[in-house]
Amino acid sequence: MRRRNEPDLHSPRSAPGYGIEMDQPRLIVEPLQRLTDTDGAALASLLTQLSASAEFDRARTEAVIAHEATELLVARDSGRIVGTATLVTAPSLTGLRGHVEDVVVDEASRGRGIARLLLEHMTQLAQERGLRTLDLTSRPSRESALRLYESVGFRRRETNVLRFSPTAD
Repeated sequence: MRRRNEPDLHSPRSAPGYGIEMDQPRLIVEPLQRLTDTDGAALASLLTQLSASAEFDRARTEAVIAHEATELLVARDSGRIVGTATLVTAPSLTGLRGHVEDVVVDEASRGRGIARLLLEHMTQLAQERGLRTLDLTSRPSRESALRLYESVGFRRRETNVLRFSPTAD
């Protein structure tokens, strides 16, 4: 149930973030505007939960925040970052495209709808910005994540993801 003056998740988002009332404290999703030490520590912790090979880099994170084609969204629980996802937008000859990267929720906060809230925010931004498509990739073994993505409106496609990784000299 929404409180008075609390944004409706199905209407255009209100700045700086929006949230839903749950049994737990209020959760909000907002773009990260600047990186504090506390937020940096939270993001560093989330990255280790996302991938064993991911390493937090403050300068890279600040560059993502500042870049006009990226939006680093964070989910906050009582001010503390408990989840994140990155929206990358790029023009192409066939239209403006978006890609979702680095979706992760802190393991202590999973099961509360935080990933869904982040993804719903992403799809709302895609609609507001007139993106032709919004894509994300996920390993086939991540069955629960795939079900979540599909429940938010993402559809599986008959395609192959190919990757080229330049070797660092």
